[in-house]
Amino acid sequence: MFNLDKQKIFILFIIIIGIISIFKVSYPFIKDRDENLIFQNTNIVKNNVTSDDYTFVILGDNKNSISTFNKIIQKINNDNSIKFVVNTGDMVFDGNPIKYDFLLKQIKKLNKPMLPVVGNHDIADDGVGRYLEIFGPLYYSFHLKNSYFIMLNDSNEKEIDPWQMHWLKGELEKSKNYKYTFVFMHVPIYDPRNNINHQPGHSLKNLSNAKELLDLLNNYNITQVFFGHIHGYYVGKWDNVPYTVTGGAGAELVGKNPEHDFYHYIKIHVNDDNVSYELIKLDSPDFNFIDRIGAFLWIYLYSTIVINFWTILLFISTITLIAFYFKSYGTKHFYLFKKIFKRK
Repeated sequence: MFNLDKQKIFILFIIIIGIISIFKVSYPFIKDRDENLIFQNTNIVKNNVTSDDYTFVILGDNKNSISTFNKIIQKINNDNSIKFVVNTGDMVFDGNPIKYDFLLKQIKKLNKPMLPVVGNHDIADDGVGRYLEIFGPLYYSFHLKNSYFIMLNDSNEKEIDPWQMHWLKGELEKSKNYKYTFVFMHVPIYDPRNNINHQPGHSLKNLSNAKELLDLLNNYNITQVFFGHIHGYYVGKWDNVPYTVTGGAGAELVGKNPEHDFYHYIKIHVNDDNVSYELIKLDSPDFNFIDRIGAFLWIYLYSTIVINFWTILLFISTITLIAFYFKSYGTKHFYLFKKIFKRK
């Protein structure tokens, strides 16, 4: 049992924690956010890359990952050859401003500019407005020395809309003036785990649109198309279009195939002679059902606690104060209210 002085000190401590928690919880909703990072970072990239010989990183599906994504950031920060990073989407679990705020704190630790591709999780739960405010357009392009970069938006998981398809045709015509053309999307055109005649899988649901897109890309000299969405690593070719799926930046690993289902990112080295790709693997859970499920549960439990730490503290402090109130005054006030209502 607390004596009176200790009880007062404890209640004061809980109140202070509650006030701090209210500020921390509300901060992502009221603070001035970073804005138009795509525009800012493309300018930084163009200033950083001064020759046709450069290296960048492609990764995807960190999805509010903490430990794995932080390890990737640290490794990239320590590699001076890397000029910038492209993220193929699903950077957050959903559009909650607290989760976007946590992502921004993470990428501020990255000492290279990051260029995003929008994923389905990034726009979930009204996240599209936050994405537009923080990053900028849902699809865009830029050129860099000998290369042309095209970032598409298929975050609806269904199709590339007609306006964007028209825009893409114009961008691909522009790309003819460059030696290399890189295209980035979140959802794959087809699921590489399935035969092309057995679609859709974890890929575009509108198969006629998928075929239209692939036919269009086939008409141009595409160096590589990159996707996320599938949490693993796959490389291959559809007709004349080479592709890479890279979704190993920290989200849950569902599959158990050692050739595909592991955490990773890819270093891409571009020069006038060719484009080379280096797969960088990271520690991953063992390739069995128990370890994968255990890791899956731990990822979301850990991230939920860390991301919502102040919300949890606010809840605990509120419940604690309510409990102390009823313990000290509840019975007395109950009888007082009872007498008041009886008089009426």
